[in-house]
Amino acid sequence: MSAELQVPRLAESISEAVLVEWLKPDGAAVRVDEPVATLETDKAAVEIAAADAGLLRHVSKVGDRVVVGQVIARIEAGAGADGGARAAQSAPALSGAARGGAATEAKPQGTKTQAPPAAAPAPNRSAAPIAVPATPGPATAAAPASSGATASAAFAPGDAPLAPSVRRLVEEHALDPASIAATGKGGRLLKEDVLRHLEAPPAPAPAPAPAERSAAPAPAPRAASPAAGAPEFAEGEEERAVPMSRIRQRIAERLVQAQRTAAILTTFNEIDMTATLALRARYKDAFEKRHGVKLGFMSLFGRAAILALGEIPELNAEIRGTDIVYRRHVNLGVAVGTPRGLVVPVVRRADALDFAGIEREIARLATRARDGSLSLDELSGGTFTISNGGVYGSLLSTPILNPPQSGILGMHKIEKRPIAVDDQVVIRPMMYVALSYDHRIVDGEQAVTFLVRVKERLEDPERMLLDV
Repeated sequence: MSAELQVPRLAESISEAVLVEWLKPDGAAVRVDEPVATLETDKAAVEIAAADAGLLRHVSKVGDRVVVGQVIARIEAGAGADGGARAAQSAPALSGAARGGAATEAKPQGTKTQAPPAAAPAPNRSAAPIAVPATPGPATAAAPASSGATASAAFAPGDAPLAPSVRRLVEEHALDPASIAATGKGGRLLKEDVLRHLEAPPAPAPAPAPAERSAAPAPAPRAASPAAGAPEFAEGEEERAVPMSRIRQRIAERLVQAQRTAAILTTFNEIDMTATLALRARYKDAFEKRHGVKLGFMSLFGRAAILALGEIPELNAEIRGTDIVYRRHVNLGVAVGTPRGLVVPVVRRADALDFAGIEREIARLATRARDGSLSLDELSGGTFTISNGGVYGSLLSTPILNPPQSGILGMHKIEKRPIAVDDQVVIRPMMYVALSYDHRIVDGEQAVTFLVRVKERLEDPERMLLDV
């Protein structure tokens, strides 16, 4: 007797996806709620879990386009599944591609067997910082793995599974995930952690005995790793076509849709960041000690934008047919660059959060975005977006709307420039800001007023505490 594993309802308006990876190989024993496959939709990568315990039998192949309700696998229950589970426990560790970064195989529910001997303790990851550092330094070189250690090394119980992009890097370079310092939430290994590990200089090997030096050949120099995401060209190949991912296709479609359907206009202003920088310098240590999260620019800009949206509600509204739909709350989208492309996770009801609440939620969503584990709910329902191109060095840009939203605020690089203050030329840290808006619903006066209100609050941040 077997149960069908179907493509679940993914989200409203999303009816199809691409099967990008099997997390469990054909014939593997799986348990209830264990992730077995990864589907890529227009918005995110979604893991599909088994609803029953048994032996997994693939129906669809990697790369297949699948629709909601389609059967992609079957799970065989009964004696065969029980035997498969016992075999999986006694067999050597599966390869990294087969195991998919999951914890050691578990038995189906209801099976009573003797508990296996305790595994050797895994490296302690609890001391790793929760948030990814903004400017990571060089990683400490890890101790070399044992001669047989590869990406298939078993994880200790409780370790988080690897994201697809992380798993690919680990397998390509035959790394032991347990030897890499993890900085993700809950000790989760991120792609940035693996890249830093690859860039770190290898630990010096112990010097061989004199008798060994003459016999052992000198090791060949290690070839430089290609840049992450860059295609590998065959000899004589001048160009290579790489299919766009579903997420990249969706990004392209939405950008063109925004240009085609909205009357996009951009207005600019500049902000003297002296007071905001002084505020951060004065309270950053106390803030982090009290709230467990750093005081960044995003919460300050987010709060300033939320208060300004209270005065210009059209920027927090959208057009539906011939109606203007106003929102009571601000669901703040925060643009995050990831190896898979730009995503915009949403801080829900950001207007009800304080600075610490906004910072914690942004840090959580940014970590999940870079780890490829955002849910569709975390990517939907935004009413206004903030994009920070300054982290990449952008001095000025015109952001594009995220439909059906009517406004997006662009932050940029802080740069010291000479300006006139009280008829004197002084050097101040300045930032250009840009507001792109839908001119069908927002007038120029409203857009300019919004930016002026954001400017006023950031040049005198105490006003945000008093809501004036």
